[in-house]
Amino acid sequence: MKARVHWLEAMTMVGESGSGHAVVMDGAPEQGGRNLGVRPMEMLLLGMGGCTEFDVLLILRKARQQVTSCVVELSAERASEDPKVFTRIHVHFVLRGKNLNPRQVERAIALSAEKYCSASIMLGATARITHDFEIQEECPEAE
Repeated sequence: MKARVHWLEAMTMVGESGSGHAVVMDGAPEQGGRNLGVRPMEMLLLGMGGCTEFDVLLILRKARQQVTSCVVELSAERASEDPKVFTRIHVHFVLRGKNLNPRQVERAIALSAEKYCSASIMLGATARITHDFEIQEECPEAE
């Protein structure tokens, strides 16, 4: 896997992935940035959220769970001293579907956290990561 980050000006950078996608990153104004993009540490948190959501959706599909919507909400705390690593991360899954089995959802989240999500496992070296979820039943269509 390869990536490239190109500095544009001030604290604005463009990250390019090996798969050909780009994202703008920038710093906060108090650090010389212009708030034109996501912060690099936010990218790490977003990456973890995407990684675990990907795993959970794949596992639930294999379990024949009918997921129609999945949102992962993350909240994190960072150390106050440099390096300001993540010290706590909470991951909240909001799933919607038809007859979703809470045990299957719980199992999928645990498998992602403990075995499959590389990002979670790496960040877990410095952060205490917790998870929870809620299931919203899919509303029956009006007839």
